Amino acid sequence: MTSFKGFTDSESFTQIPDMFFQRLLPEIDDAAELKVTLFFLWRVGHMEGPFRALCQTDFEVQALGLSADEVSEGLEKALLRGSILQAEHDADVFYFLNSPRGRAAAEAFAQGNWRESAKIMSSPVVERPNIFKLYEENIGPLTPMIADMLKDAEETYSQEWIEEALEIAVRNNVRNWKYVEAILKRWKEKGKHEGKDRQDAGKGSERYTKSEFEEYLNGN
Repeated sequence: MTSFKGFTDSESFTQIPDMFFQRLLPEIDDAAELKVTLFFLWRVGHMEGPFRALCQTDFEVQALGLSADEVSEGLEKALLRGSILQAEHDADVFYFLNSPRGRAAAEAFAQGNWRESAKIMSSPVVERPNIFKLYEENIGPLTPMIADMLKDAEETYSQEWIEEALEIAVRNNVRNWKYVEAILKRWKEKGKHEGKDRQDAGKGSERYTKSEFEEYLNGN
């Protein structure tokens, strides 16, 4: 067995439903089923959009440390248990999480409503950090209240603005969402000058200590 060197400071995280630990984990006694289920939760958890599904070839044999037959057996046991759902349309077969959104997506796919989405999602997923991941990597652990604030911000501001405002906060060593939000609000209200803001971001916190953001510099 190869020794594990440990996780890194920039590690991203996968959200796993509490019910997995409360109900499924004590019942799953097959390593292949456990690996397939966890791999599935990881992959769909990093997808964007409503169509979050995998086809069988997406269950990577090397990444799972299983043979192709073991992957098939693990997937079949997960389907029998009901943690994963299978939906077919014509010759296409996709697997969905057994959740309200997953059940709705599986039903829509089976009815042929998401053929184009399925073709897109069958290709390798290109991950882009979402706002939760960015927050955890740059500021700290999520709380339910912060999560709601982040969702509101994601609906109001572009991904590029959020990334740049977080970059400014990190450069100024102000790991405080209120500070990031203040930057975003000012850009929205007064306009954003892309080149000037990026240049100032590299100079440190001097500009912001003399601005309306000063009150957030010592915040938590």
